[in-house]
Amino acid sequence: MAMKFDPFRELDRVAGALLDTRQGLRLMPIDLYREGDHYILSADLPGIDPGSVDIDVDGQLLTIRAERTLRNAEGVKWLTRERESGSFLRQLNLGQGIDVDAISARYENGVLSVTIPVSERAKPRKIEIMSGEDAQAVRGDKAVEA
Repeated sequence: MAMKFDPFRELDRVAGALLDTRQGLRLMPIDLYREGDHYILSADLPGIDPGSVDIDVDGQLLTIRAERTLRNAEGVKWLTRERESGSFLRQLNLGQGIDVDAISARYENGVLSVTIPVSERAKPRKIEIMSGEDAQAVRGDKAVEA
């Protein structure tokens, strides 16, 4: 019996195995960008109850967890069921220069938006250049303090 290799069918099979709803955690798609002195993270979580979303920061690790529970009514015969249920997880290393105490979030129309502010120490700043008498006066003040 001759078998014909179909790369699209094989790709579909592999993708189906990777995204199998019977497996554990699922990945949530995100967008991340910087706008002024804030980073904005947008995560797609359609159909998620906002009460099931949990965001925490441990050191410099931001973790977002969410749970989607689909209705499972008695006597229902499913024709197709493509919407995933279960746990969703995303973790991001924030790095240095983030004000972790001022992170805020909101959930609207199936999108979780997390605002991550840059700390004051990490913001760009101008350095004043002194010349002549100004520089000598500053050096003289420091000599007096020492």
